[in-house]
Amino acid sequence: MTKKKRPKRPNDRYHLPPHVAAAQRYAAKATEQVTYPRPPPRRVVVAAFGMSLLCLLMALFFWMPTRSLVHDLRTDGVIVEATVTAADNKPKYIRVRYAFGVEAGKEFKLSEYAGMLPELRTGDALLVIYDRKNPSRVLPHDWVTAPPPNLPAYGTSGLSILVLGLSFAVVLRRRRILRASTAVRLTKS
Repeated sequence: MTKKKRPKRPNDRYHLPPHVAAAQRYAAKATEQVTYPRPPPRRVVVAAFGMSLLCLLMALFFWMPTRSLVHDLRTDGVIVEATVTAADNKPKYIRVRYAFGVEAGKEFKLSEYAGMLPELRTGDALLVIYDRKNPSRVLPHDWVTAPPPNLPAYGTSGLSILVLGLSFAVVLRRRRILRASTAVRLTKS
């Protein structure tokens, strides 16, 4: 058997198969109609970083006074026994009267720690530490040696970290969109 000889075609008469031609047309149409999402505006980026800064400042607002009060009472504090003379049921305030020491017999309002006060009733006895220079700064002895969790500070610190991470995500998304759209414009030219 002999093979049939096909006549040679000139190069200018070659046609692509229909499925290849259709794929090329589809690819050309897809590259022409590439629409990129709008990048987040700069004001969104600035607002996101501003929110993270605000959360950080709030966290410092909750951390600093409580930490300084505990530090001052640890360094300059005087331990005395006190009796609770008045306590609100919420508690919004607790008044204590010192039983011993230089300030014996004087009554002071118990300082708050992170917006919290211990649960005490009128007539309860407890050990307190007060500042020598300012006897109105008073905390229970247990709260000075082992402070309770400062939930507002923990919450705002976590929120600050979360918002800062989201801010960086917005910046990275903006850069990726702008870089891709610039690369397409440069290749089309």
